[in-house]
Amino acid sequence: MKNNSRRKFIENTLKATAAVAVAGPAIFAANKAQANTPISSEITADEILKFTQVPLGFEYNALEPYIDAQTNEIHYTKHHTAYIKNVNDAITAEKLTYTTEKDFFDHASQLSPKARNNGGGAWNHNFFWQSLTPKPAAPAGKIKDTINVSFGSLDQFKEQFAQAALGRFGSGWVWLVNVNGKLIITSTANQDNPLFDNAAVKGTPLLALDVWEHAYYLKYQNKRNEYVAGWWNVVNWDQVNKRLG
Repeated sequence: MKNNSRRKFIENTLKATAAVAVAGPAIFAANKAQANTPISSEITADEILKFTQVPLGFEYNALEPYIDAQTNEIHYTKHHTAYIKNVNDAITAEKLTYTTEKDFFDHASQLSPKARNNGGGAWNHNFFWQSLTPKPAAPAGKIKDTINVSFGSLDQFKEQFAQAALGRFGSGWVWLVNVNGKLIITSTANQDNPLFDNAAVKGTPLLALDVWEHAYYLKYQNKRNEYVAGWWNVVNWDQVNKRLG
């Protein structure tokens, strides 16, 4: 009787161990999915975040001679449109239930590469287009004063910003960011931005320059410095002032 009981105990233990070994990866995967996907039964399909593309706000040729019409058209209708489609496809396929862009970027480090990269691309380009205008005015008011306090002068700010743009190896963005009232220049690789939870410099974006080659190569080829110099002529400083608040 004792031998039979011991045998059954060993057999049951082995079965239980095997079950845990099989279930372990599945449990880990489920836990990882839960970390990346904050599912709530209270969230409806209509409340789930869907990225949209902002209207360009000007004709494709309106920024010439600084940014040419063909570049703007391809940039907006091909590159930006693709980011919008791809991030929304990822949100659906991965069953993500974030309801705001802030919530989405607050979990950027937990997102799949497709969701993270395309979400960044969608948002960054919306922000970029709204930072441009064919009828620019010189920076004035609070933004001018804050730039002078943070960088010494507008010229010194432009010089440091240009250095960051030229120093960004490969593709990425350069940002003017408000960090607790202080303005800071930072750059991000690929389609990252300062709203990401794991950004090197986190803050409120005020101005952004796209330094991916698709933003300037048709007109400037490899002369990024000329693209940056021309871009200053179409910056929407009124919008930057509004973002500063």
